[in-house]
Amino acid sequence: MPQEQFSVKERNSVRTCEPRKYKVMFHNDDFTTMEFVMQVLKEIFYKSDVEAYNITMDVHKRGKGIAGIYVYDLAVTKRDRAVEMAREEGFPLKITVEPV
Repeated sequence: MPQEQFSVKERNSVRTCEPRKYKVMFHNDDFTTMEFVMQVLKEIFYKSDVEAYNITMDVHKRGKGIAGIYVYDLAVTKRDRAVEMAREEGFPLKITVEPV
């Protein structure tokens, strides 16, 4: 019986790329107070007073504002913590995670 020969080609290069980024968006509503939005931005997204104010004004005037840009897992975690905090205070704050 003839023996078959096999050749195996190995790939030596490893391809890596940056993980995809996602923006966390706050949406305006008529019930959540601006003070509460600023508190969430400072406590969960670690924004300064000025940054929190500017984002809050974007939400108020433009209907939405970007709280930050993160990798997916971090964006979802921050969104979930912020929504949980809002629900505990009785606010219907809407926060979405969208690809950049």
